[in-house]
Amino acid sequence: MKELIGCQVVIDTDSSYIYIGNLESAGSDYFVLTNVDAHDTADTKTSKEYYTHETKQLGTRTNRKKTLVRLARVISICKLDDVLTF
Repeated sequence: MKELIGCQVVIDTDSSYIYIGNLESAGSDYFVLTNVDAHDTADTKTSKEYYTHETKQLGTRTNRKKTLVRLARVISICKLDDVLTF
């Protein structure tokens, strides 16, 4: 996890939310993200996968200064740079 600190990451959750932002820290219960795009795919017809690809191409649309994401809700985390675009 240490190699992700300070990087822009994509966090997929078990809900309709996806988070894209800078990983500030990882605690025992939460990830702390800064300059975050918290996106609820339930509000749009866009899938999480498509939204992630779009964000990599167009840049992060920051709508939160800081967000805590519960580890219990996280399905996956990766660097935005590691996302392969199609």
